[in-house]
Amino acid sequence: INLIPADIEYNKNKIIQNAKLLNIPLKMFDSPIFNSVENIEDNPCYICARMRRGYLYEKAKELGCNKIALGHHFNDVIETILMGMFYGSQMQTMMPKVCSTSHPGMELIRPLYFVKEDDIIAWAKYNDLEFIQCACKFTEEYAMSQNPGDVSKREEMKLVIKEMKKNYDNFDINIFNSVQNVNLD
Repeated sequence: INLIPADIEYNKNKIIQNAKLLNIPLKMFDSPIFNSVENIEDNPCYICARMRRGYLYEKAKELGCNKIALGHHFNDVIETILMGMFYGSQMQTMMPKVCSTSHPGMELIRPLYFVKEDDIIAWAKYNDLEFIQCACKFTEEYAMSQNPGDVSKREEMKLVIKEMKKNYDNFDINIFNSVQNVNLD
């Protein structure tokens, strides 16, 4: 199942085209999420993500499923860890499997958790697939309004990681492993 991505027809068509290329049955459904967050100034992306997840849980439950799968990959995990540290003053991570606290009996899984972004990009190119970056109006507007060189916080983390890997080959792997090896003493 897939939540219809906003009012951007190109994104919707790209998802349908990819599903056909991969011979994956696809069910899409509407929600008011993208319109609901349009006027939110503080953390619209966070609120939108939470709402999308809630709608996915509800639709999955309605279809008799007990899991939703998200496409977060290895690099997303590293970037999220660093964003939490740099901007939230907290140590947190994404887990590959999480039991929902708000939807009893439902789980969230991240099947691409250990897969690096470059490998996904290579696989997509090999299979003539083109993925959408984000289906929301904020992302489209942000991309159009930014000065050259301005980047999102996630893009900023990508640049930090790239720069650090120049001197520390295993920088990303060490960050990933650090949240599994927390010394509480």
